[in-house]
Amino acid sequence: MHEMAPDLKAAISDRALAEGFDAVGFAPASAPAGQAGDLSGFLQRGFHGEMAWMAETEARRGAPDAMWQGARSAIVLGLNYGTSQDPLEKLRQRRHGNISVYAQGHDYHDIIKKKLKRIAGWLAQDQACEVKVFVDTAPLMEKPLAERAGIGWQGKHTNLVSRDLGSWFFLGAILTDLEIPPDRPHGDHCGNCRACLDICPTNAFPAPRQIDARRCISYLTIEHKGHIPAEFRDKMGNRIYGCDDCLAVCPWNKFAKAGREAKLAAREELQAPALEELARLDDAAFRLLFRASPVKRIGRDRFVRNVLIAIGNSADPDLAASAQELLDDASPLVRAMAVWALSRLASEKNWQQMKSSYRAGESEPAVLTEWDRIA
Repeated sequence: MHEMAPDLKAAISDRALAEGFDAVGFAPASAPAGQAGDLSGFLQRGFHGEMAWMAETEARRGAPDAMWQGARSAIVLGLNYGTSQDPLEKLRQRRHGNISVYAQGHDYHDIIKKKLKRIAGWLAQDQACEVKVFVDTAPLMEKPLAERAGIGWQGKHTNLVSRDLGSWFFLGAILTDLEIPPDRPHGDHCGNCRACLDICPTNAFPAPRQIDARRCISYLTIEHKGHIPAEFRDKMGNRIYGCDDCLAVCPWNKFAKAGREAKLAAREELQAPALEELARLDDAAFRLLFRASPVKRIGRDRFVRNVLIAIGNSADPDLAASAQELLDDASPLVRAMAVWALSRLASEKNWQQMKSSYRAGESEPAVLTEWDRIA
């Protein structure tokens, strides 16, 4: 354990702001009372869905110092990725895919980790202390930690909200064995507002500050590897990667500003990509389009699965041809959603012709289920 040098806290903040971060806070590396219980309840209800890694790392996830016993303090940093566009407006562009704002630029993991490593390297050398950096991939609960560090508060949608940045910011953290005086935890400023809860298309919030990931469109389009349950497909609209509804509707976004980090800015080709073009992507074209993007991690098949659901929700018969071309795709995941999309777009005559010809040669149970479901 190391004692902190005078004025180091201000020096760390200055260094972080110089690296492009927009918020800096300090918190103890221990968990607040009740946090482990909240996590346990979330897991016991099965709200984590297929994210088995959350249960596997529960013991370490409960507190920063459970993951690293030498940790004494956490430096929590926020990086704004605010947009001047309205994500809710894009939901009306039914021939185009809606990709979550955070995923329209470069992968934030890479950008933030490099910034954190530079700050941590300077701190370790300057203070001869131990440091570890974290960006959303280790079992560290950044949002409760950021709340304790005064960055913002967890809104009723479970995401962090800031009076300065609204909802549009990423979090990173540096743990250290330095004893750094903590900042005052942030109070709750949601009041009686229910906007984020009421706008959710799939009713993924069983109660304020509780989320059932199994019903969340972000989870379904990103984390869920199999066939998306039929009850959620029409509610997905044209959302093909993530969902911004509960963030976009937050009244505190009126104080948000556009982000300064150029690499996080939306790439033009990802702002409103045409579904017809996305449906044609093979694996190589998918990897090329989503190079340096977080979208790439779900792979081509799951992405095209999402695209086909958006095509089925488009109410545009002209897009039926895009779905029909994928009836013979190598992926059963894609073929099944091609069937579902066609059932909503094709004329009755064409649908019956396709059903008799294509079903006869199909052997994958999940795809046959789609043919049989839509009799």
